[in-house]
Parts: sequence; structure tokens; C-alpha cells
Amino acid sequence: MESVVVFRGNLVSCWEKGCPTAATSVSSSSSSRVAFNALPAASAKPRKLGIQCKVQKFSTQRTSAQATDVQQTGHGVEMEAESSGSKSTWESHTQVYEYTSAANPVLKAIPILGLHPCDHRSGPSRISTLDLSEQMEIDGYAASSPNLLASFLRVCTGESLTTSATATSQAFYVIHGEGKTRTGFGDIEWKTGDLFVIPGTEAETECTHFCFNDDKENTGGAGLYWVHDSPLLAYLGVVPKSKQFEPTFYSWEYLMANMEKVRLEEGAHERNRMGILLGNTATPQTKTLSHTLWSLLNVLPAGQMQKPHRHSSTALDLAIHAAPGTYTLMGETLDMNGKIIDPIRVDWETGAMFVTPPRWWHSHHNDSNEEAWVLPMQDAGLYTYQRTLDIRFSDNEVQLMKKNILR
Repeated sequence: MESVVVFRGNLVSCWEKGCPTAATSVSSSSSSRVAFNALPAASAKPRKLGIQCKVQKFSTQRTSAQATDVQQTGHGVEMEAESSGSKSTWESHTQVYEYTSAANPVLKAIPILGLHPCDHRSGPSRISTLDLSEQMEIDGYAASSPNLLASFLRVCTGESLTTSATATSQAFYVIHGEGKTRTGFGDIEWKTGDLFVIPGTEAETECTHFCFNDDKENTGGAGLYWVHDSPLLAYLGVVPKSKQFEPTFYSWEYLMANMEKVRLEEGAHERNRMGILLGNTATPQTKTLSHTLWSLLNVLPAGQMQKPHRHSSTALDLAIHAAPGTYTLMGETLDMNGKIIDPIRVDWETGAMFVTPPRWWHSHHNDSNEEAWVLPMQDAGLYTYQRTLDIRFSDNEVQLMKKNILR
């Protein structure tokens, strides 16, 4: 029979459809009814479960020959001792905690730090990494957030720089310069404003970046913003097994054409953010850069501000262009008017990047006479897939607070 579930507050009742008592309860209740479909027929196409199972029979009775062998060789005693020793070793790793005092462990906060433009605008070819592992008490690998690592690449004109990472997704945004990147999937040429993403297919994926010129920036080289998910894989102790998406390239012209469409839409200037999410044909559900990475190209018009919002993912924000007087306010809580309480101010600088911690409210402000552009990279592809991104907007929260609704 078809099963029916009725939700009444915290109460969940289940019964067989057609039961007189149940029918009476449903008819007199305004509760929602959810019907679950039956399991698919046996003839339905089987689905890969990602697990393997092997079943073998063994005898639970020892033969007389086996018993004699145990007595003569002592194998049975040795096996028992080994088993006992293994159990003792396994038990030595156990820990238990009282629930209410340990259910929400206090971890080291993700600090609000960043990288300076000089790391990609001058000096020799190099990689400058935002390694906050010590501040977050992460041992054994570099990390800018628990799941991501951000770096600036400086490639002098006429030189090459090789990068490698054990990651499922690597994103490169060209801050300035012209050149190409050689990958296991082929070469891709790039210029200022372009962005490309490559998948991981093995323990370590290499890319070699060549700079042709500085694209009239007078820096003597190219600067790239590099973000990948190697900390997540290091934490799990895994390596990529297969690529989850195809190499993808977003030209600056393509991005600007789509930005213009968004800016011309009615009410665009009143939106919480005015930008475009960068998606991939491999991520139609999450609408993200890859299955782990997420990115937004956001413009902040001169003299305007963008109201607070928050999300569970960590943002690694690159200020593509910003004049003095452009900044972000961050804080953990809102007041009844939707303003951030005791905010921290982070000033933008063209070519710099900074961290926005997870679940912190943040608003963007442009008190200058120039447009400002920002490109956050986040691990929100993963959070969106897990249904835990929990993005919230200040206007919505104010309305809920006025109704005395807490969530």
C-alpha cells in the first residue's frame, strides 16, 4: 500500500493509506501530506551504488585435523594473541565526549588576512601563497581556508612558471598580462580578465604558465590569481580519480557581454549583488564553477553600497579594480535594522585579495567616483551540493525578526 506521512510540528505520523482512523485524522487536519512512491520495478535500469560486496561461506566447525594442527603447531593460540593485540591497539584510539559540551567544538577562527598586489606586480617569477594553516591549527599542508588555497602567480615576460597541485579543481584568473598555460589537456592562451578552470585527474596536476608581455601594465610580467581545493583533499587523505568536468575558459569579452545584460535588467541596482555566477555544463544543479569551486563577478557602482548577506562558505575575494574609498564591512551579527553590529572594515585595493570568514555578514561600499569590481572564489560548489550553503540576505532577516521568527 502507499505510505503517507503527515507532519504536525515536531510530530511525524505514518500509516497505511485507507486506515479509517488515519483518514479521519487527515481530513480534520490542515497538515501537509507527503506520499512516497513505491520502489522502482525490478526491470528498472540498475544504478551504480559506488560500493562492492563479496560474500563467501566458511565452516564454523573445526575438523579433527584442524584441531590436531592447532594443538601441534599452536597456530590457534598465536592467532588468538594477534587478534587480542589488534583489538587492544584499536581500542587505544577511542575517545568519547559528553554531548552538550562537545556537540559544537570551538575551532580556530579563519582570520581576515590577504595578499598584496606587489606579490604579482614586481619582482622575480614566483608563487605567493596565503597560507593560514598555522592560524587555523591545520597540520601538514598549506591552506587559506579549510577547503581552499589561494595564491598569486608572478610570471616575468619571456619566462615560464610551473605550478602543481593535488586538487579536483584549479581556477586561474588573469589579473594582468598576456601569455599561455600548458596543461595535460592542451595549451590555452590568455590575456587580462580571462579566467579558466582545469580538473584534476591524478595525484598531481601540473601547469606551466608562459608570459608574452605585461599587457601595457608596465609590470614586466603577468599576474594570475590561483585557487584550488587541495586542502580539502589533503584533509580527506585522497587524490583525484577522474575528472569531474572538462577544462573551461571564460574570456573577458564573454564575461562583460553577460554582465551588461544583467546591468540592464530592471531593478538591477537594488539587488543584493549585481553580478553573474560562473557556471559549467557539468554543474547544472549547483550552477557553480566546478563541483567544489564557486565564483561571482560582481560590480559595485560608484557611490553605491550592497547590503549585507552571509553564507556558510569561505570567500577568497580578489579586488579586480577599486579606487580609494571602496571597502567591505564584516561582522557576525545584525541589528533589527539590518546593519552589521561592530563591523570590521577591509579596504579594497586593485589587485589585492582578502578573506571573508564563513557565516559573517558582509556589505560592500563604494564611496569613490569609480566603479569597483570584485571576484570572490569560494568552496560554495561543495556547500551547495550538500544543501548547507545557507545564504541569507539582510532584508529577509529583518522581516523575519519583525515577525519574531528565529531560524
